[in-house]
Amino acid sequence: MLIKKGKGIKINILRKIAITTRKSLKLLILVFLSAIILIGVVVLFYNPTYEVKLNGEIIGYTSNKSGLQEKINQYIAEDEKNNIAFKQIDAMPTYELCLLKKDVSTNDDEIYSKVTEGATPYYKYYAITDDKKEKFYVATFKDAEKIIDELEEKDSANQKALGILEKYGKELKDFTDIETCVSKLYEKKVVVRKTVYAAASASNYSTGSSSGRVSLGISMINPVSGIITSRYGSNDSVRDHTHAGIDIAAPYGTPIKAAAAGTVTYSGNAGDGFGNYVIISHGNGVQTVYAHCSQLLAYKGQTVSQGEVIAKVGSTGNSTGNHLHLEVRKNGITYNPQNYVY
Repeated sequence: MLIKKGKGIKINILRKIAITTRKSLKLLILVFLSAIILIGVVVLFYNPTYEVKLNGEIIGYTSNKSGLQEKINQYIAEDEKNNIAFKQIDAMPTYELCLLKKDVSTNDDEIYSKVTEGATPYYKYYAITDDKKEKFYVATFKDAEKIIDELEEKDSANQKALGILEKYGKELKDFTDIETCVSKLYEKKVVVRKTVYAAASASNYSTGSSSGRVSLGISMINPVSGIITSRYGSNDSVRDHTHAGIDIAAPYGTPIKAAAAGTVTYSGNAGDGFGNYVIISHGNGVQTVYAHCSQLLAYKGQTVSQGEVIAKVGSTGNSTGNHLHLEVRKNGITYNPQNYVY
């Protein structure tokens, strides 16, 4: 009798396990079927799309994030036909993936209009200078160079004082034709047969600046990825001097990489409008400057390699938003970083 009772207990346990297993399988099947039904409902009534915000406010929805952003980037970019170097907009849109009811339409055109409305165009043109004084303006560097070349051919007496200055501004100057420029600038009794290209006006943070291109003897990489919001040589209300670098907008905390290998000669905040910034010396008088950082990771005296993270993007100092201010210097003179990166 004891043996039979023991066997009965084992059978009862097995039955309970079998019942529990069947219930669990039923529950799993029910959950699986519910998930399929839920997915079907979502697919039937919703579309995956992107919610678009501007300055924290929802302005619409798009199913083509990359296409819309590319269209905005193309609007900002250079328009050589109209002498527009770039257009500055107040803020860039942000995108967040979401589910949108199928009866709600996307509005790419409306989003594009809201982002680009009120944009400020910055014009690019060239000044012909005599003794560093701007005399005439032309649309292209080719026209400016032709004027200088013709004055050289005529052995103009003032050719040493003549120069070409790349200019940026919110207003486009009146252009003068090549023949008139040559006629008005020509001086007799030539002594020197040499053209000096004038340097741009000095900024507060270097001994001078130049729109020309010099050989640095090194190759550089982009320190961050982002949209250029302020170009070299621009003048606007946020600063009291000609811009000696370029501004690249990027999210707060984005890692900043060394554009080239070198030694950190400064890392700190000098209270000069740059906020937290780093200066790297690359030899032969070449330096790069990384300003308005939220965090400094490199220290003075440190040797860094190209691509090494030295700081993070922020908005310290004289800044209106998160971005990297990048300068390229040689022997104390700033040069347009876009001659070497971006």
